[in-house]
Amino acid sequence: MSHPYILHLSKDTAFQKVLVNAEHRELKTNTNLAQFLYTSIINQQLSAKVGDVFLKRFLDIYNGLEPNSSQILETPDETLQAIGLSKPKVSYIKNVAQFDADFGLEYNKFIEMTDQEIIDLVTSIKGIGKWSAQNLLMFALGREDVFSADDLIIRNKMAILFNLDKTDKKKFNEDIIRLSKPWSPYRTFACLHLWRWKEF
Repeated sequence: MSHPYILHLSKDTAFQKVLVNAEHRELKTNTNLAQFLYTSIINQQLSAKVGDVFLKRFLDIYNGLEPNSSQILETPDETLQAIGLSKPKVSYIKNVAQFDADFGLEYNKFIEMTDQEIIDLVTSIKGIGKWSAQNLLMFALGREDVFSADDLIIRNKMAILFNLDKTDKKKFNEDIIRLSKPWSPYRTFACLHLWRWKEF
């Protein structure tokens, strides 16, 4: 039986082509929100393959286990830089660890918060932007109605799907937000399919 999101997204005739021969997608959760953000920082501007290498090096510092915030704060910056992390990335990781130590990045607390409350909270951490916050919502908290409007791949796929002109950035931003609204309450699934859609 098809997931309700398939039936809902299929109502958009333009989006139907994205769903042709597409596999049903599932959302998973990750209760270790701090580690999710560490991984997000490590993976910034890296391919998935290279990101995996750096993540393994990071975890190897802690005997292959996911570290808690205290362990990270006690780790010298030089140790983290020695595995190839840039100074800004080390700083951002330490910022997340400090935030976790001070306020708590607790899964049970976050599931009671709205999407916007979570975005506002985590983007107050230097080094965590809206894109990372939305990824947290989708891939750690399993929120079904998040549209990643700042994601480059999503933006390019939207331009192709709806034949949009990207010259006027403000208008383009307004267009993709408007066009994604009918996909609610399943915009996360729409993003998952757009990321995998081979348009040619």
